[in-house]
Amino acid sequence: MARPRNPLLSRERIVAAALELVDTEGLAALSTRRLAAVLGVSGPSLYNHFATKDQLMDAVVDEVVGEVDLSMWDSVDIGGWAEPVAAWARSYRAALVAHPHLVPVLAQGPGRWANSLRLADAVFGGLVDAGWARGDATRIGALMRYFVYGSALGSFAGGFVDDQEIYAAEYPHLGQAHLLAEHRRSIDEGAFETGLTALVEGLSRQGPRRPTPGPSAAPSAAPATEARPTP
Repeated sequence: MARPRNPLLSRERIVAAALELVDTEGLAALSTRRLAAVLGVSGPSLYNHFATKDQLMDAVVDEVVGEVDLSMWDSVDIGGWAEPVAAWARSYRAALVAHPHLVPVLAQGPGRWANSLRLADAVFGGLVDAGWARGDATRIGALMRYFVYGSALGSFAGGFVDDQEIYAAEYPHLGQAHLLAEHRRSIDEGAFETGLTALVEGLSRQGPRRPTPGPSAAPSAAPATEARPTP
């Protein structure tokens, strides 16, 4: 039997093609007609896998979230939350930076996206396992999400025009601003790391710490009247 001229259509192949199209040309380029042409199939054949464009977009954004490493949350000790938070934030940002056109859509989640919910579950569970109260764990997860998405929305350094004359006359403190764009990667990544360090160190001053080995690390019995943190 002769092989089909094009590979058989599957959800995975459709999602991969849609993601590549968005990465290359932006969200506006994604349409049923364009995607079918890229895949070498008829438009209606896509509906056998995705009933609507919204369903397809959900699958595409969830594929991106699936690129985020969550292995650091598999086993978290009491007080051992700082390194997993930092490693997760770096992986999260890397996934978003690799697919910048999808960041505004991803920022609306997690909705019903399986990988997004899996991420939220892993982070929240890891923070609680590390000793944070449930309410604090929720706020920390939200805080880190705001920070990561904000850092991935655009380039600070890339926003400055490479024209010294624009700054020379009226903006004396921006005399070197025209050089920022050519160093955008190092500046943007350095800014992210500075912010990440500040957040983790700030949280460390108010949150659970890794217990010190030895007899002094043994927890004392809490009085019966001590109030417990509200979830």
